[in-house]
Amino acid sequence: MSRIVALLLMTLVSFTTQATTLPEHSLVPGGIAIIPLGTLQPERVTFNDYPVMTLQIDEQWQAIVGLPLTTKPGTQSIKVYTADDTAKTIEFKVDDKEYKTQRLTITNKRKVNPYENDMPQILSDKKRINTALSTFSEKLPNNMILHQPVQGRYSSPFGLRRFFNDQPRKPHAGMDIAAPQGTPIQAAESGTVVETGDYFFNGNTVFIDHGKGLVTMYCHLSKIDVSTGQRVTRGEKIGEVGETGRVTGPHLHWSVSLNHALVDPSLFLEK
Repeated sequence: MSRIVALLLMTLVSFTTQATTLPEHSLVPGGIAIIPLGTLQPERVTFNDYPVMTLQIDEQWQAIVGLPLTTKPGTQSIKVYTADDTAKTIEFKVDDKEYKTQRLTITNKRKVNPYENDMPQILSDKKRINTALSTFSEKLPNNMILHQPVQGRYSSPFGLRRFFNDQPRKPHAGMDIAAPQGTPIQAAESGTVVETGDYFFNGNTVFIDHGKGLVTMYCHLSKIDVSTGQRVTRGEKIGEVGETGRVTGPHLHWSVSLNHALVDPSLFLEK
């Protein structure tokens, strides 16, 4: 067997393995809906007007849909478009989920109640973050089961209803992993760095696009070791644990976005 043929066969086997290893199906706000589409490849699929990842598994196409925490329990639907741009609707049911409450004391009160002159940066940060999280490149992710970026204690799970200094704030849309300052942080999967920066609330942050609407975000870093446009491989060091931005101590805040929906990262980890 020639070396070229061997490499082609290895690529085919690799693709099959990647495409059939899926995150956990969880029909709740902050979860993932895996919806069968049939044997015909759709032209495109959308949920809340954002494009959705589709994968072929055993000749059947599946939509891998991220459900934001704002998703209302009950009947939801995706739109499946054919080549002539006609769309059909597929409905699915989302169950309710009650997330726990967490109360934190932030010593830097400015990170809870920003000054008026902080608002231009906060608004600029929000725009940059939304742009990064809405990235949808055509390349299929190498793997849908992700590598945990840093080892440590899960200090704050996904979905917590948060109060900072007794003031209600948005739910926790990521996973906090406590680790000592300077602990290396690794890429959860191969991809392209689409954004880095120092944000008012998130501190030093890295965004990696893994393809088809799967984007990971790493916050509060003490050091960033990558730059925008750089290709990284699974497990490659991208920075170090820190306590920049709005924090109570050194940790990594890790978020996973799917079709612009921040979903529970634990659904992507090997059980």
